[in-house]
Amino acid sequence: MLEQAQRRVSRDLDRELAQVGASGEQWRVLDSLSDEAGRPIGELATLLSMNPPTMTKLIDRMVGTGLVQRIADVTDNRRVLVFITDAGLELVAKLSSRADAFHANLSAALSPAEQAQLSKLLSCLVSR
Repeated sequence: MLEQAQRRVSRDLDRELAQVGASGEQWRVLDSLSDEAGRPIGELATLLSMNPPTMTKLIDRMVGTGLVQRIADVTDNRRVLVFITDAGLELVAKLSSRADAFHANLSAALSPAEQAQLSKLLSCLVSR
């Protein structure tokens, strides 16, 4: 049931964010980079629970659309960091407001007690 719920929520969020021109995965990457600190692809993959090859392909597409850029690390030229662009910052602002509204609507479907119980249960799963 948890997998079914996750797939449905992801699909519905993707549908909502597509109205602004991006996917849930793109929003998560842009949100992670919105502090304007560059991160290696491997770190992003770990942070967002994605496998590195999938993350690399996603970053490639996002570079192609001008949302992020790759820049050599000034402290280690062998390392490449991913940075958000101005276009990415503009898009993440739009996406974040949509995602926040989407999550608020999900929460509104539950009572405060149910929200607390779900949060507690999910926290137990995540911390394992």
